[in-house]
Amino acid sequence: MEQTFLGPVIQKLAELLAEEANLLKGVHKEAGSLKDDLEIIQPFLKDAEAKLEKGELGDASKVWIKQLREKADHIEDVVDEYIHHLRTKICRPEHGFVHFVRKTCHFAKSIKPRHDIASEIQDIKGSLREIKERGQSFGLRPFEQGSSGKKTTNVDASTGLRLGSLYIKEDDLVGIDSKSKELISSLVEGPSTRVVTSLVGEGGIGKTTLAKKVYDDDEIKRHFDCRAWVTVSQSYNVEKILKIMKSQICHGIEKTLRDNGSTIEELIDLLRDCLETKRYVVVFDDVWERDFWEVIKHAFPTKNKADRIIITTRNASISNSIKETPFDIVHELKPLSSELVWELFCKKAFPFEPETQCPKELDHLSHEIIQKCNGLPLVIVAIAGLLSTKEKIEFEWRQVLDNLNYEFENNPQLTSVSTIIFFSYHDLPYHLKSCFLYFGMLPEDYSIFDQRLYRLWIAEGFIESRRGKTLEKVAQEYLNELINRNLVSCHTRFGFQRRCQVHDLMRDFILARVDELCFSQILDKGKARFKGKSRRLSVYNTTKDALEILRGSEIRSIIFNNVDELTESFAISLFKNFKLLKLLDFQGAPMHNIPKEVGNLFHLKYLSLHGTKVKFLPKSIGNLYNLQTLNLCNTLVEEIPKEINKLRNLQRLLAQRYSHEIECSLNSYGSVRIHEGIRCLEDLLTLTFVEANDDGVDFVKELGKLTKLETFGIGKVTAAMGKELGTSIGNMNHLEELFINSIREEETLDFNCILSPPCSLRFLSLRCRLEVFPNWISMLQNLTGLSLRFTRLIDEPLKHLKDLPNLAFIRLYQAYDGEELHFEEGGFRKLKEVLLGKLEGLKVVKIDRGTLPVLENFQVEACLLMQEIPSNIKHLQNLKSLIIKDMPREFVAGLQPNGGPHYSKIKHVPSVSIQYKYGEWTKFQSYKLGEPDLLQRLQ
Repeated sequence: MEQTFLGPVIQKLAELLAEEANLLKGVHKEAGSLKDDLEIIQPFLKDAEAKLEKGELGDASKVWIKQLREKADHIEDVVDEYIHHLRTKICRPEHGFVHFVRKTCHFAKSIKPRHDIASEIQDIKGSLREIKERGQSFGLRPFEQGSSGKKTTNVDASTGLRLGSLYIKEDDLVGIDSKSKELISSLVEGPSTRVVTSLVGEGGIGKTTLAKKVYDDDEIKRHFDCRAWVTVSQSYNVEKILKIMKSQICHGIEKTLRDNGSTIEELIDLLRDCLETKRYVVVFDDVWERDFWEVIKHAFPTKNKADRIIITTRNASISNSIKETPFDIVHELKPLSSELVWELFCKKAFPFEPETQCPKELDHLSHEIIQKCNGLPLVIVAIAGLLSTKEKIEFEWRQVLDNLNYEFENNPQLTSVSTIIFFSYHDLPYHLKSCFLYFGMLPEDYSIFDQRLYRLWIAEGFIESRRGKTLEKVAQEYLNELINRNLVSCHTRFGFQRRCQVHDLMRDFILARVDELCFSQILDKGKARFKGKSRRLSVYNTTKDALEILRGSEIRSIIFNNVDELTESFAISLFKNFKLLKLLDFQGAPMHNIPKEVGNLFHLKYLSLHGTKVKFLPKSIGNLYNLQTLNLCNTLVEEIPKEINKLRNLQRLLAQRYSHEIECSLNSYGSVRIHEGIRCLEDLLTLTFVEANDDGVDFVKELGKLTKLETFGIGKVTAAMGKELGTSIGNMNHLEELFINSIREEETLDFNCILSPPCSLRFLSLRCRLEVFPNWISMLQNLTGLSLRFTRLIDEPLKHLKDLPNLAFIRLYQAYDGEELHFEEGGFRKLKEVLLGKLEGLKVVKIDRGTLPVLENFQVEACLLMQEIPSNIKHLQNLKSLIIKDMPREFVAGLQPNGGPHYSKIKHVPSVSIQYKYGEWTKFQSYKLGEPDLLQRLQ
């Protein structure tokens, strides 16, 4: 039967019962009886939740659910405390007379806790009996699977889930071409004065989609000297917005202000200086307040260079108030016509049908369903995404229509948007509902890396274990299903890096459900957003008064988002007073020390210090028996205490540091020292970056015991370790991502000793001297990305790579000392991105006609002997971006549109950027082809 919020509690009791050898008979009996009671109550709860989602539940029944939830939370706390008590006893490794004395004393002390839990469980059972009886008096009945009339979708990856996107992709756009052409024309051909164009319309009508299509148009890129895109949203910060504008507009200006020291006035002055001589287009997406424009408009100088500003808003009064001159334009977006609605619906609902056509037997039902959508693209995409998961039979689709009709008839206050989103949510299996609601823990318009999301979901207990699959793989399937249903959008790079977020309308819906279900709490600027108790907390902006507000609560998970300060005293109080915490995410918080009191958090599963200023970990970190994830990325931690080896449940240890200031150096990636004994952490799935320490070969041998690793990164490797490291890597049969950095650039490593490379490897990064290309790389059939830096190969590497069937990304930086690279015909069928940097002997790049059919991005940097761009680049019709960095004057001059002999080769490329490094840091000034400043520099 599908799970409810009682599921994790039942599982918790099962864990307690598994401690059979350490339980008194009375405790075992009472715990087993309580588990049985919860399993009996769960069908009644399922019935209540189904009626709640249909709006059939009265206030008294809602209180019943709330009371049951609170009782479930209490059971979880009681069991966790008792398991802690048992584990503390088990973990004491003493022997002899001292052991006998301690054991005798401990037994005397433990009789009371064991008796207490049995007594407490009896009290809980009495309360549950009363709750069950009240539920029956409210008309609740055991819920039978399938009685809701909907089919639960299998989330297994083998079903070949289609990865959709809430933000409609360009090839899915309908009816937008004429609108975009009209808008582009007004931007390019309008008056010489500054013009503000407002796109107005209700949520989900496609304002952002239209603005983004126009913003990314080739004609716009060519016409304007600089562009900026800023998402404003409801909770905007003027200073942050100005800094975002500065980063997009003023890059390349050496006289810049430090981010942390700029006032609003200074930022406005800087932007005015940058824009004074440039023709610009700036988009402000999702504006909610007129006050925003009253401040931000001062950043734009008044001049006659045909500058353009685009604003998207739901509020027509804002667009009218912004219209300050006769030239300013207000575009009111209208719903799609019936013909365009049908076209979009069919594309999303029938992606695998011939020409995405609707089967005849579903034609009538489909038209009835889309009549509910009011012509809103977001709503059409949401309902079509839901229908795409259903069987293409009339019975299934009739149920969808009947349920929609029921919602509209019984909830007249619902709009089509909220109804469709509600219905899409209602159709989710229980485990996916929790995952979807979790986006409410994140700030508005926040985009999160999928790997971080997986780790959070796992720590929360949302991910069900499946035989033969890691929890990360199951979490990936969950996310794919949410994307497939068009509830979550994502952007993918290199075939495996994904950033995910939800539309603001989806987030509005999520927050309403979060409040109703007491799923989580948001503390924004020191004030609680919702009423009622919750187990999860998201802290925004400040920790002021947070402890006072939290006092007496039962919080188990806390995420800190953009907090302005986080003192050591705050952390100590948090660790002392909330000992049942299982998740703490301090990512990016201004935190300089992690107090030893963190060792109090026995139940902690997830601890992230990512991006903090923490330098040292206390030895008490070894007390975190249940810790599964420890994230130290981009902290100042250089050494992990040996107590880490006590954490036998640890699965993910992330500790890499990356410095943009030394990006082109071997030292740009930092690693941490870890002590002997790491072989004890046999459940590790992720380990990045560890330092090949003073133990050298012995330490590398230990790594070979970590056979479950999927992601592994190691730094400061020496030649003497090469053979043992190769053997250890050969033992990592599940490895998907591998990163190896040598101790110094001149250290030559030999990896041909890897006789059985992990066949599951998807990404490989080698930052070391090789000279000889490792033969086994050409055997990696699943390889998606390859990065070779400082390898100084003598042999041409591309001939070893051309037949890899899934290779999508190649980076070669100081990787090859030869004179010619050759992309041979018939190879590189899926390659989308190529980066060539500082190949000091390279003179010629050959691209055979017909190769690189899907290449989108090509970058060449500081290859000083190259005289010209490859001739056949003109045949790469999918090429979208060409970046030329620090290349010789003759090379760049030959690409200029007015007389450049090689301009014809690249004139089809939508975006061509010429960049030169400036200042002390690795920053680049960017120029367009034919730009006067660039031509002057080339003289």
